[in-house]
Amino acid sequence: MKRSEINAAIEKATRCFSEHHWNLPPNPKWDVTDFGLGDFKSAGLVLINLCEEDEYCEKLMYAEKDQVTPAHTHKIKKEDIICRNGELIVQVWAGQPGEWNSSFKMKVNGEYTSITSGDEIKLSRGERITLVPGVYHKFFPTSDECIIGEVSTANDDLNDNFFSDPEIGRFSSIIEDEDPIVKLVNE
Repeated sequence: MKRSEINAAIEKATRCFSEHHWNLPPNPKWDVTDFGLGDFKSAGLVLINLCEEDEYCEKLMYAEKDQVTPAHTHKIKKEDIICRNGELIVQVWAGQPGEWNSSFKMKVNGEYTSITSGDEIKLSRGERITLVPGVYHKFFPTSDECIIGEVSTANDDLNDNFFSDPEIGRFSSIIEDEDPIVKLVNE
């Protein structure tokens, strides 16, 4: 991923956060990824680690329409994905996508709901889904822009992200074509 793409994504996210009255903490920890796929417009995400404690963390994320966060799961982390602004689709599976066609229960907006593997759950502003370890999930906005929140147990991006496609990686390699406007969490 080119540094110029990273800088532009940070500037777009900053503008969107500001327009929707999301004030960032001093010196936020930024992360911009194309998941190693080389096409940020179709598979990409901007993240800010707002809080990182031993027991829990909070993130604020930004994505544009149809920009996918690929299917992945966590072995340890439990998380709520919250649509803070816009509209978000979260697709879930009980196990590896394509290998499971079962029903299971998940919390959507705090209430258990029966879900079938592969279902897409639409979240509008303020709505959330609780993802437990082992549930594969991918998400993407259907609105032009989307602000996404995450509140979870302790975060370990290096060791607790398992993508359904082994070619996908959590962090991008960076091609330096201009100076960085911020340092990313993986630098």
